[in-house]
Amino acid sequence: MDRRRLGSTGWDVTKVGLGTWEVGSDWGDVSEAEGRKAVRTALDAGINFLDTADVYGDGRSERIIREVLDEYDPDERVYVATKAGRRLDPHDAERYDEGNLRRFVNRSRDNLGVDSLDLVQLHCPPTDAYYQPETFDALATLSDEGRIDHYGVSVERVEEGLKAIEYPGVETVQIIFNPFRQRPADLFLDRAAERDVGVIVRVPLASGLLTGKLSRDAEFPENDHRNYNRDGEAFDVGETFAGVPFETGLDAVEELRPAVPDDATMAQTALRWILDHDAVSTVIPGSTTPEHIRDNVAAADLPPLSAAQREAVDEVYEEYVKEHVHHRW
Repeated sequence: MDRRRLGSTGWDVTKVGLGTWEVGSDWGDVSEAEGRKAVRTALDAGINFLDTADVYGDGRSERIIREVLDEYDPDERVYVATKAGRRLDPHDAERYDEGNLRRFVNRSRDNLGVDSLDLVQLHCPPTDAYYQPETFDALATLSDEGRIDHYGVSVERVEEGLKAIEYPGVETVQIIFNPFRQRPADLFLDRAAERDVGVIVRVPLASGLLTGKLSRDAEFPENDHRNYNRDGEAFDVGETFAGVPFETGLDAVEELRPAVPDDATMAQTALRWILDHDAVSTVIPGSTTPEHIRDNVAAADLPPLSAAQREAVDEVYEEYVKEHVHHRW
């Protein structure tokens, strides 16, 4: 699989990585054995970039990654990005301080079994945190101490990403971007490229909507965020179905089907659409199904979408989706 440079980190990462939220929690019951198998499948398929967080299963995702990496002697470096901050309760901006971040970083170092974390991202903090230089000074201090190699942010909104990249130490931004969440392409991607900031794309398949496999009678387990966070009851609703009302999303998917190439799936088309934006460093779909992981990897080798296909995606976005998401995120 081809690689792209992750901003100023100097890393060449695979165009498709693996997001491990599902390995940890919030997607129904997933066993540790299934989680380990998912990570092994990703590594065997050539993925060299794994994304996790300290709250995914209260650290379970980080620990599973450590266990699997301990089994491997990879020919090439595998990079692990984690996140910190969502353990705060209450989750207030002013609590993103050096003491709390140091505590979270040390816990993740233990979970992952490393002296220094490859990449730490602030985990979707409140917007006010981006206007606190002391928060980013704390990350710089932890970097100077050798506890983290690089740091960045995971954002909910474009405006947060634009503010974050004003801090010179921020080397990556993780953001939601897909055919149903197009606003980052208006300005953010260009600004990130200008500043040599790596862009990590999460929720690329809109929580399964863009697989084309969900239906109106789909039922999700009680411990699946697609059940309990439809209206943002637990966290930002933009993380669930990318903020698109479920039934509206299903209608939009049906309209997208004619744009799917004959040799690709709906999911691969969505991933290819994202990767057709050169400012994107890597996209991190999550899955614990080996077949889906391998199919996601294969999307990186598909040819770019045609102008007609991109136009069809834009038309569906304008007609069905834009009014629900564009102004919010």
